[in-house]
Amino acid sequence: MSPTIFRERGFRFLFFSREEARVHVQGPRGEAKFWIEPQIKLAENHGLSEKHLRIVQSIIEGRENEIRRAWAGHFGG
Repeated sequence: MSPTIFRERGFRFLFFSREEARVHVQGPRGEAKFWIEPQIKLAENHGLSEKHLRIVQSIIEGRENEIRRAWAGHFGG
């Protein structure tokens, strides 16, 4: 199961069930994973440009509380 947290600027932000504290980001030209614990940090990138990575990280940082609440709600923490 991969619940979508939100969509913004052409990207889908989601979790993969049974995975560590990471948020996945899917875009039209690739995808990336960002750690959310202990801090927001790029874990993997598959095809997103540096510009898109900066945009995505900025979105994650700006909506960090929402992401953490969604994580806790989905995974029961």
